[in-house]
Amino acid sequence: MRNLNISNFIWNIADDVLRDVYVRGKYRDVILPMTVIRRLDAALEPTKEAVLTMKAQLDKAGVANQHAALCQASGEAFYNTSQFRLRDLTSRGRHQQLKADFEAYLDGFSPNVQEVLDKFKFRNQIPTLVEADVLGFLLVKFLDPSVNLSPKPILHQDGSVRLPGLDNHSMGTIFEELIRRFNEENNEEAGEHFTPRDVVELMAYLIFMPIADDIQSGTYLVYDGACGTGGMLTVAEETLIKLATEHGKEVSVHLYGQEVNPETFAISKADLILKGEGVEAENMKFGSTLSADAFPSHEFDFMLSNPPYGKSWKTDLERMGGKKELRDPRFVIEHGGDPEFSLITRSSDGQMVFLANMLSKMKKASPLGSRIAEVHNGSSLFTGDAGSGESNVRRWIIEKDWLEAIIALPLNIFYNTGIATYIWVLSNRKAESRKGKVQLIDATAWFKPLRKNLGKKNCELGADDIKRICDALLQQKEDEASKVFPNDAFGYRKITVERPLRLKTELTDGALRRFRKACAEAGEDDLVRAVEAVAEARGPGPHLDFNAFVAQVEDAASSLGLRMTAKRQKLLMSALGQKDAAAEPVIRKTSKPKAGSDAAQDALYGSYHMTIGGKPTVVEYEPDTELRDTEQVPFLEEGGIEAFFQREVLPHAFDAWIDASKTVVGYEISFTRHFYRPQPLRTLDEIEADIRALEKETEGLLEDVLVGGR
Repeated sequence: MRNLNISNFIWNIADDVLRDVYVRGKYRDVILPMTVIRRLDAALEPTKEAVLTMKAQLDKAGVANQHAALCQASGEAFYNTSQFRLRDLTSRGRHQQLKADFEAYLDGFSPNVQEVLDKFKFRNQIPTLVEADVLGFLLVKFLDPSVNLSPKPILHQDGSVRLPGLDNHSMGTIFEELIRRFNEENNEEAGEHFTPRDVVELMAYLIFMPIADDIQSGTYLVYDGACGTGGMLTVAEETLIKLATEHGKEVSVHLYGQEVNPETFAISKADLILKGEGVEAENMKFGSTLSADAFPSHEFDFMLSNPPYGKSWKTDLERMGGKKELRDPRFVIEHGGDPEFSLITRSSDGQMVFLANMLSKMKKASPLGSRIAEVHNGSSLFTGDAGSGESNVRRWIIEKDWLEAIIALPLNIFYNTGIATYIWVLSNRKAESRKGKVQLIDATAWFKPLRKNLGKKNCELGADDIKRICDALLQQKEDEASKVFPNDAFGYRKITVERPLRLKTELTDGALRRFRKACAEAGEDDLVRAVEAVAEARGPGPHLDFNAFVAQVEDAASSLGLRMTAKRQKLLMSALGQKDAAAEPVIRKTSKPKAGSDAAQDALYGSYHMTIGGKPTVVEYEPDTELRDTEQVPFLEEGGIEAFFQREVLPHAFDAWIDASKTVVGYEISFTRHFYRPQPLRTLDEIEADIRALEKETEGLLEDVLVGGR
């Protein structure tokens, strides 16, 4: 409740001070950096004099590298060497004096804080605040004595606590709330939402709990490639240390993150600086994870992330050379016998590319390998045809046996979107009992409703809900809400079904006129004489065997000293051939049967054994592209592709065959199919009651219409 009161206090500063200076969508440009500045200032107040004394001593001694000593003097991972505290600036009267002093105050911060201020672009706001004469008011508001943004308590004169200190976790929660509100005000896209702490806690437990007993004392690296304000990393750190301590182990956790949004990057770095984790703050990198990976050679023990979904990554794709030229080893790999197996998804949605980035950073030599938890929307489960980037990512993951589980979360669990969301749990060191299997958990009904909506978030995961999900995962339960499938349950082969091109030929006067014109345009006037000779011999038709017609034209052409080329055969087909379901199939090529070949088997794949001119011959037909179709044949289909084809295709298209060269492997995961619960049909009594109620409602309506119309 206290955190919410402080969030409201800061939110109200925007309305009180900035209302006539900025449009509402720009309040955040001032309020978020000022919240960080006031928090830093409050943390530094007790040691201000010590820092100034140390600064003077270092300058006098001519010491160039002063950072470590000044941090030691401040007692924090940051410092400010200006002569001012924020409260000193509130008495500066003249506009320009206040502006100069405030800028000097900002310039006094340590380099790590300078990067934060630069990414906020806060200095750009100072002229506007000064010109509107609101900078002083802004400072006074943030220094309100009724609110404590310091990590240390404010005491009464007798030493009792007047206002408790605001710990780092609470400060992070306040940031979350402010960002959520600003995002809501600005109507941010669904993919740019903030991950609620209850979901983050669940993700942390999902990656740590299954291996809690195996955690050893030592150093662990945790990574988030779309770290936002860094909340996932800090919660993961807290959870890992807590579990390790409970198991009697001592662990050192190092956090690594990358964020493309300068504002949220600034908050993530500021948060770690405030916690005294200056080294960790340096592991927060600014830039695009996809096109400017900050950790190309790193491997991490644990990774968790909520990448943007439904958001274009076209700019990143273009920076990397475009889909055809991209050769990044994170996204173009060797798999399934393909040395250039592409994990590049549609440019309109990059969430699966973020997952591929994480998978490229898994530890390969450590006993625990790597564990990953990543949030996705529903499209990652099934979007993308066989052979597409999305399907290939699923295929790679499942065929490598890295996918442990997918958990369907309740709807409206996020602040700015009500769409269905899922947590993917992956590991390259699966427990023996999980090998070759994937667990799906439907946790959509496991939540606590909120008394008041937070944006679109109307529910949360309570401690018992988180425990229930973790128990289902750990125990590999099989019930209505949890099911375990073999990896092959999600794979299929997409087969291409062909049917023969069937052409008839008409040699009427009109057809021949059109043919002469086509030959003239193609420079093939000599071919006309051969066709006219056949027309004279065979009559106008229709002729339903195009193969026989072509053979006759070849004979006629030969007698005229004309050789039939592929171009001329194509001209016959395009200018004289007409599709007709009653016509004979057009033969593409013939060959001798191979020794030991099976006629029935070959026929399924478009090679038909027959006798032509008294000789055994294998015939392949020209496919009709307009009749081409595809079918998905699950890996677990009884009897495989051939049984499926004979059962599902041939009864409806007797002349169909499979083009084996076009068969592609795909993977998709359907929660709906596996957890579908049909709604019970209404009884006849209920239907009758509804009908009678409708009749009663409309009773006399017709009479009113008729009477009213008189």
